[in-house]
Amino acid sequence: MAVHKYVDERDGGYYVAGTRIALDSLIIPFQQGASPESIFRSFPLVGSLEKVYGALTFYLAHKPAVEAYLEEQERLARAIGENQAPLPHSLAQKLAHAREESLKS
Repeated sequence: MAVHKYVDERDGGYYVAGTRIALDSLIIPFQQGASPESIFRSFPLVGSLEKVYGALTFYLAHKPAVEAYLEEQERLARAIGENQAPLPHSLAQKLAHAREESLKS
């Protein structure tokens, strides 16, 4: 029986094995109630539904370490956001409109 690796640890982060997709991209929707199937539809470059389930299983099996990593990522994102200049109003409106449209589909 072959053993499959679903998550790689590299460059201080967690990634879906064999991809550049951060584990965060799967975990956050999962935490918000998304099903593995809908996560796979959002991230088909993961490669397979099996890899989504494998990555989620990795998260559940290593929850304290992954949760600490996610908290650190959030802290870093907030720090970066605080140091960035605000977007021009017209661009912010376009992004908000695009976000609303993507949530409708």
